[in-house]
Amino acid sequence: MILLWMIVILMAGGVLAWIAGRWSNALSRWIALIATLADFGIILYIWATSTVSAGLPTPWVTQLNVEWIPQWGIGFDLAMDGLSLLMLLLTFLLGVLAILVSWNEIYSKVGFFHFNLLWVLAGITGVFLTMDLFLFYFFWEVMLIPMYFLIGIWGHENRTYAAYKFFIFTQASGLLMLLSILSLYFIHGSQTGVYTFNYFELLGTTFSPVIGMWLMLGFLAAFLVKLPVVPFHSWLPDAHSQAPTAGSVILAGLLLKTGAYGLLRFILPLFPEAAQEFAPWAMLLGVIGIIYGAIVAYSQTDLKRLIAYTSVSHMGFVILGVFAFNELALQGVVMQMITHGLSTGALFILAGFLYHRIHTRDIEKMGGYWAAAPKMGVIAMVFVMASLGLPGLGNFIAEFLTLLGSWQANNWLTVFATIGLVMATAYSLRILKKVFYGVNPSGILLPDLTWKEMLITVPMVLLLLWLGLYPQPVLDTAKPSIDEQLQAYKVPDTKRNLTLKQKNTLQVLATDSIAPQKTIGGAYDLR
Repeated sequence: MILLWMIVILMAGGVLAWIAGRWSNALSRWIALIATLADFGIILYIWATSTVSAGLPTPWVTQLNVEWIPQWGIGFDLAMDGLSLLMLLLTFLLGVLAILVSWNEIYSKVGFFHFNLLWVLAGITGVFLTMDLFLFYFFWEVMLIPMYFLIGIWGHENRTYAAYKFFIFTQASGLLMLLSILSLYFIHGSQTGVYTFNYFELLGTTFSPVIGMWLMLGFLAAFLVKLPVVPFHSWLPDAHSQAPTAGSVILAGLLLKTGAYGLLRFILPLFPEAAQEFAPWAMLLGVIGIIYGAIVAYSQTDLKRLIAYTSVSHMGFVILGVFAFNELALQGVVMQMITHGLSTGALFILAGFLYHRIHTRDIEKMGGYWAAAPKMGVIAMVFVMASLGLPGLGNFIAEFLTLLGSWQANNWLTVFATIGLVMATAYSLRILKKVFYGVNPSGILLPDLTWKEMLITVPMVLLLLWLGLYPQPVLDTAKPSIDEQLQAYKVPDTKRNLTLKQKNTLQVLATDSIAPQKTIGGAYDLR
């Protein structure tokens, strides 16, 4: 039941925070913080006591299977592997930071704000855990509505436009995924006589190449829009620039990662033949996104839009690595999901700190702040260096592994992707130069970071350093899941073999049990 409790705690905490907000804003904030910290403590305990290892017969740590609507083949099926575990660690960490960032920023409808924030986190948690495609779509939509309110109510001057645009893009692409889910449901039912939305049962479905391609494109539409990939990215800069700081952190650090997670969890295992056929185009889209995002980011004057376009560029490495179909690239993708969530989320937090002090996002009106705010300058320099992929920080490991893996799949596209790293240096250093160097045009004496703001930013610095200097625990945790995703590309007829193997190995685990496991080295040992 521990998997279910992680979702229930967030949803119940959100409702309690909303109710408490009628009497006390402070009580609403504390309820939201305690609920998120509770989930963070649970996932840390699971990671500490049940490390996933490649030496065991299954990558799955724990599961929960409850009948929900059996006549329609719908079950409340939750399961956690190393990939889910890492994503949940990131989810609850950034959730805690988002609440702390909004502590002194949100003063209107505080209870309703924290209700929406916690329900977004609950939807994201459900997406990372569910093994029933109907339930997956449910949680996919649960993420959408609260984020729409976060942007539309507590955003900046053009918040209504940005909220509508976000809603239309994500809702339309989600409906295409729903059509593919229903088609997969009926195709499997017609072949086996068993109508089910269970992920492991559907892995054994066979279909013609044409049908497989259309089904994959339905899923792909939702994931590419959420990632986002050029040319489906135009909602992102508007949403980021208009969202409150906490909303930008959740968007950049978590919502984008649900798209990457969908590629790994559903596209690769369910549609191996269609994915291989589409791979060259997908990798090309990734390279275009890397270069286009970097060029447009450099031209921005709005600080939050600049950071938003860096996300478009960095997420290009994700799709490049996913469709390289090898272990190195997928290890890089997982690292990119984590390190981008930390570094870009941190940049949005700093942008929020600056806006709170000077009430503008225009970098042409900034400059010379290092002398007055050296702590902020040093912290910003670390996050900017992480964004450009400086060795010693986590982003370098992510991009290095991705490029090593993509080189095995396509040399020329990897070369062009590497050019994007040079461009990343240009836009990253432009942030530092425009904000902290030069002459202060407004003459504002910028207050330095407070101890509360240091409490938010310093742990993110330490995590990026840890991931850059010793990423092995993350690679070890992700390896069994990565191996599972790649099985469909290693042996013939593995879709059915993989299904049987997963169903058999999952029986080893007692329902929702956590078994301590022994750690061994990862596939790409950096120790």
